[in-house]
Amino acid sequence: MESAFLGVPDVNVWLFFGLTVFAAFTAFVGIATGAAGGLLMMVTLATIFPPVISIPLHTVVQMGGNTSRIFFMWKYVMWPVLLPFILGGIFGGILGANIFISLPIAVLQGLLGLFVLIFLWMPSMSQIGGRQSRFAIVGFFATFLGVFVSATGTLVAPFVAAEAADRRNHVATFSTLMAIVHVLKLIAFGFLGFALAAYLPLMLAMVASAIAASYVGSKALNYMKERSFRTIFKTICTLLALRLIWIALGIEI
Repeated sequence: MESAFLGVPDVNVWLFFGLTVFAAFTAFVGIATGAAGGLLMMVTLATIFPPVISIPLHTVVQMGGNTSRIFFMWKYVMWPVLLPFILGGIFGGILGANIFISLPIAVLQGLLGLFVLIFLWMPSMSQIGGRQSRFAIVGFFATFLGVFVSATGTLVAPFVAAEAADRRNHVATFSTLMAIVHVLKLIAFGFLGFALAAYLPLMLAMVASAIAASYVGSKALNYMKERSFRTIFKTICTLLALRLIWIALGIEI
């Protein structure tokens, strides 16, 4: 069996197309749940590739899918939160790039899971302070932690949920903010010397399938009940946060 399909190292034809389909699946799940797609993809990629490949690959694919949702759902984006989030994210990316190998991943995962549970189940905590300062802080930590653990959407999601009046506002704004995070992370990875040229065919295929699924998902969201979306979102985020904590504690699940 060929182990370098289209020149992609250690990826045969079955894995190539399997990951392409999986990218579409996680993109649709991300819209339906409001958060879970990115972490689901990261967990899967981490079982196949080493971190030096899985984290940048995850970043590129998620950036492509999230960016497409901005175009599909632009009228639902909560634009006022973007600038403070970007400013905070820039500082987070700079700091993360400078101490990339200095912090234990398990500690970061445990803290991330803990904070998600606090903000998710104590909604008033996700509305402390002014909106601009709040999203600047969220942008900082989402990008900073994203350099290490990549999938930080579960941290951003509770703050978006607290602001969003409608599921479409949530998905559109969340996707926009995460696209920003991934762009800033890619810049940080460039300074860290990550090289993914050999994986370009796989990235293009996964991004294309994620964009197609995002379009379908954005249409399907119109038919989803608001209460169902909120319930699924809260349940999925809770499970993902608990999983991060269990991993940090060394518990196999």
